[in-house]
Amino acid sequence: MSVISLINMKGGVGKTTLAINIADCLASRHDKKVLILDVDPQFNCTQSLMQPKAYVKHLEKEKDTIVNVFDRVKRAVAKTVDGIGELKSKKIDKIEPIEIRKNLFLLPGNLELYRMEMSPGEGREYKLSRFIEAIKKKIDIDITIIDTPPTPSIWMTSALLASDNYIIPVKPDPMSFTGIDLLESIIEDKRDNLNIKIKCLGLVLTMVETGTKVHKGVLGIISKSKKWRALKFNKEIPKRTQIAREQLNQKFILDNSDESAKIALTGLVNEILAKL
Repeated sequence: MSVISLINMKGGVGKTTLAINIADCLASRHDKKVLILDVDPQFNCTQSLMQPKAYVKHLEKEKDTIVNVFDRVKRAVAKTVDGIGELKSKKIDKIEPIEIRKNLFLLPGNLELYRMEMSPGEGREYKLSRFIEAIKKKIDIDITIIDTPPTPSIWMTSALLASDNYIIPVKPDPMSFTGIDLLESIIEDKRDNLNIKIKCLGLVLTMVETGTKVHKGVLGIISKSKKWRALKFNKEIPKRTQIAREQLNQKFILDNSDESAKIALTGLVNEILAKL
């Protein structure tokens, strides 16, 4: 199994859009079994894959979310009727993702991550890795994709520890690009201190408006950098209002009628598979 984290220090760069559409393309066009882990406390990935009523019902039935992976032995929970209750944690090998589509599985995110207190060195940052190892024994997953938070955090560290590779989505504007070297320094620090063995699979330009001065400017910056020039994927994801709108209705790029967006996505996924 390959485990890929999508990481950027800045929000609003199309990270979640890229994560779910890469996963869908791998599942639908390449017949890969794909698991998505939503480790971002904002859980935008989950909101793009589950209808609100279905998610609420999922929580009401106390089905599994990413919180179960990081739980202590017991934790307090707010209950609608009885006030504060107590919920025991589940064993890692008992946590079950849900199947969103054929070959596409999700362990939903949860806003409760914000409430959890977890400090580096406590050991729980390794639980995501253990969950991935446990799920391999139950589902023959080919590729796991982790949607990470856009800030340095224990959740990002957990994703890095669990991953073989990472992809950096970048919106082609100077502000989005300036944080890339900072991100690399943070990852390098984690490599040194935690013995993380992870490599950068590449950099993807997202929300692209080709031919604009901003786009040409960012391409110029990349071309001057030996490192990023070598790591940039050839295919770029175009900016489309339809993609963002349909995503809220749990639809993917391959579901819509924009052929250029479909070609860009399928080409990108082919590049990813070649690198893997």
